[in-house]
Amino acid sequence: MGALFALLLASALAAIYSKYHSRQVFIEIQKQEKILDQYDVEWGQLQLELTTQADQSKIELSAREQLKLVMPERDKIIYLKP
Repeated sequence: MGALFALLLASALAAIYSKYHSRQVFIEIQKQEKILDQYDVEWGQLQLELTTQADQSKIELSAREQLKLVMPERDKIIYLKP
């Protein structure tokens, strides 16, 4: 009878540990999915920035070729504070 009780107790403890472990794994999966979502947002922002810079490059090329504009010398550039 004692062996049966010990076996029942061991089985109950194993079930509790299994449930606890599965919850811990689930929590970790949720954290990693949140991080992945943040990386997806950052990737989209970087793609948008890349596209914007490519457009600026096209504008600069067009200004140089069609309008014959040139960049001023470094010492002649004036920066304004907002």
